[in-house]
Amino acid sequence: MKFLRFQDKNGRVGSGILDGESVVEIEGSFFNDYRETPRKHPLGEVRILPPCLPSKIVAVGLNYRDHAEELKKEIPEEPLLFLKPSTAVIGYGDSIIYPSHMSSRVDYEGELAVVIKKEARFVKESEALNYVLGYTCINDVTARDLQVKDVQYTRAKGFDTFAPIGPVIETEISPEDLEISTFLNGERKQHSRTSSLIFSVPKLISFISHVMTLLPGDIIATGTPSGIGPMKVGDTVEVRIEGIGVLKNQVAHREAR
Repeated sequence: MKFLRFQDKNGRVGSGILDGESVVEIEGSFFNDYRETPRKHPLGEVRILPPCLPSKIVAVGLNYRDHAEELKKEIPEEPLLFLKPSTAVIGYGDSIIYPSHMSSRVDYEGELAVVIKKEARFVKESEALNYVLGYTCINDVTARDLQVKDVQYTRAKGFDTFAPIGPVIETEISPEDLEISTFLNGERKQHSRTSSLIFSVPKLISFISHVMTLLPGDIIATGTPSGIGPMKVGDTVEVRIEGIGVLKNQVAHREAR
């Protein structure tokens, strides 16, 4: 099942289920109880919003061996965690704003995102997938020059618009072996499978839940494969994950103030 959030032509925000080229509107929350309504919206007549509103995005660094190698980093013994703020979240078709006032290199990082279904604290690895609603795409946009300069990742990863997610939350796939690719202006730059993750999805959920409480709607960004590279204003970037779909965004100038 593919859950999504949308805004109709009258500006009303709703939640629904993608059914071919239509969105079946639901009442209630897809995190607990909901019911389908008779209301259907043609997909072309709605704006797709971020499929959830996380309180936090817990991201994992160096979780593909080839990515660690391209950065000349050692393979981590434990998951390397950092946070992206909720204010970084945008949806399908929204613009990634290039922070040229601070950065001169902004990179794409296509990743599988895990969407948490219910409160998770001290979760056993064997039970971890019971806490998952589903999976979506995320682009862990990174100001690479600031990441090197600052050492820690907060500024480089935390600019507004630096966490595109979507377009849907797919609930009926396994995260074990999904094809993942990132395209820049139609050219494939990243390509791997989630079977190449150093730390699996259940391991990540369990590990993170022993550090912090995960809440419904929170996202775990599982790491990016090799092939990272810069984007410039006017570029189009797409993250494509098997079974989920395509997350597409353009890079734009910061508005003058």
